[in-house]
Amino acid sequence: MKVTLEKATDLIKKGHTVAIPTETVYGLAADAFNVNAVKKIFEQKGRPSENPLIVHISDFDQLDLLASEIPETVKKLADQFWPGPLSIVLKKKDSVPDIVTGGLDTVAIRMPDHPLTLSLIKKTVPLTAPSANKSGRPSPTNIRHIEEDFGPELPVLDGDSSKIGLESTVVDLSGEKITVLRPGFVDARMIEDVLCQKVWVADQSDESTQKKSPGTRFTHYKPRADVQWLVEPILKITDSNHYYLFHRQRQQSSQKNVHSYDEDYPSLARDLYDHFRTADHLSCSTIFIEPFESEISHPIIPALKDRIEKAISS
Repeated sequence: MKVTLEKATDLIKKGHTVAIPTETVYGLAADAFNVNAVKKIFEQKGRPSENPLIVHISDFDQLDLLASEIPETVKKLADQFWPGPLSIVLKKKDSVPDIVTGGLDTVAIRMPDHPLTLSLIKKTVPLTAPSANKSGRPSPTNIRHIEEDFGPELPVLDGDSSKIGLESTVVDLSGEKITVLRPGFVDARMIEDVLCQKVWVADQSDESTQKKSPGTRFTHYKPRADVQWLVEPILKITDSNHYYLFHRQRQQSSQKNVHSYDEDYPSLARDLYDHFRTADHLSCSTIFIEPFESEISHPIIPALKDRIEKAISS
């Protein structure tokens, strides 16, 4: 159900949830300091309670409401990447409810790059906003995806389709090492270039990594169709029961379940979750994806591989 900015503001202030647009994916938002409102997010999504949430802000000064320690590195990254698809993990203030952080002493914070959502936060408070989908499903990048999971009654602030289509990078600044916990549009090298120091990339199978960041510990991004890497090259596609995504191989096919991107990796990232959901609408049994060879270099590829691997292994 589409709502206006004024209606969304009123709903948030009254302790309700609202689906909001960002440049990454749509989020299911609630007042970050209202425990009962945040509980509704977990209930509506079916999200595990120990899975931490990201808090969204509209102004750098709002960090003082959330973080007990704000190192100089935060300002450098914010100047370069905020508003934008970078979430920063910091030591939290006691005023941040434990339900938001999964009981951790850290909190993930970002400033989304969408004018409607920034306006909403300015009119209300910092908002928790995990992806507006049922837990485990592909994240939503448009209103149709949200309605598929929640029906037409969930209030949605309509901001058109997401520009990036993959969740934000999560970087941890709370410890001794600067560590990327979840890959996204902003990669480790981009962060290193800004900070002029080493940035580590966490092992996604490490339990301490999984606890600190959303999108690393539980089933995520999975369509009903089986997702597999395409092991053998395909010369001719005849099976309409499968769905194909290519990024280098050029496929000439009139079938609506075959898509080639000709090395346009940002577009593939933007469309990935929509492809997952479309394959389900077509009742395809399997989604085959051309693997990324090691010699291919693009900042978004680690994030693409991460989301696809989680869809495969879930």
